Amino acid sequence: MRAARIHRYGDPSVISIDEVEPPDPGSVSQGWSERGEVLISVAATSMNPTETALRSGLWPTIALPLTLGWDVAGTVDGVPMIGMLDSGAAAEYAVAPAGRLVPAPVSVPLVDAAALPLAGMTAWQAVREHARVEPGERVLINGGGGGIGGFAVQLAKAAGAYVVATASSRSAAQVKELGADEVIDYLAGPLSVAEPVDAVVNCAAIGDRAAGALPGLVRDGGRVVTVATPVPATDTVRAWHVVVRNDPADLAALTRMVDDGRVRIDISGRRTLADLPELHRLAEAGGLRGKVVITPS
Repeated sequence: MRAARIHRYGDPSVISIDEVEPPDPGSVSQGWSERGEVLISVAATSMNPTETALRSGLWPTIALPLTLGWDVAGTVDGVPMIGMLDSGAAAEYAVAPAGRLVPAPVSVPLVDAAALPLAGMTAWQAVREHARVEPGERVLINGGGGGIGGFAVQLAKAAGAYVVATASSRSAAQVKELGADEVIDYLAGPLSVAEPVDAVVNCAAIGDRAAGALPGLVRDGGRVVTVATPVPATDTVRAWHVVVRNDPADLAALTRMVDDGRVRIDISGRRTLADLPELHRLAEAGGLRGKVVITPS
């Protein structure tokens, strides 16, 4: 099978498309192996900008060679499933513990559903669990034009908040369509809001100075949740840094929201494994908007 792998850490040129043997889930009976794993026929994975950090060697303890890809959408014995893997989804076949997969949403193409797991669960946990957004609150989503930010805008709106989002002029119209009540061009100058917000959800990799300024946009007693650059707490504003937890229950809840129309999967591009080096270059240059899904061929 074809798989996108790295044999050493470095720039995007280290990504190669290799011919390798399909992964082995062990002895399989009725789709389940003796190790509780299943073989997935991969329809698509998706591009997550944090994978550029993995490729460049930020986490050098990971054994090489490594097949890239955390998000997966595919079929198990013909049943459409999605989930988040430790690695290996950027290939024609992948193996996963059965308990990490959930039925794919039925209202969108299976390929597009690959955009949901990591970004969707990150946004869910930031907005629902940590920020605990309530109806009528004012919420700032910093980085609303990104993959996680787009889901965060929708989840905050679904929770009943008044949503202010930052985005570039390139992404502003799309972020508005996703439910933002106001969109601020973050390139227009120092970030400011018309009145203090109850919560900030930071989905953008920003400098320390910008991160330090975010609590100043929040009312006393409010909170800041960041899934990217750490943001400091103050005497009057609480702050949390969120690392996504692989929680199939959260993912199943998101698929239900997709199917009932409360969450939309915003796909900005559909590419193939051969395009991964270019996508990594674009991600590092800030040239990707929303979510890009990647099919094996």
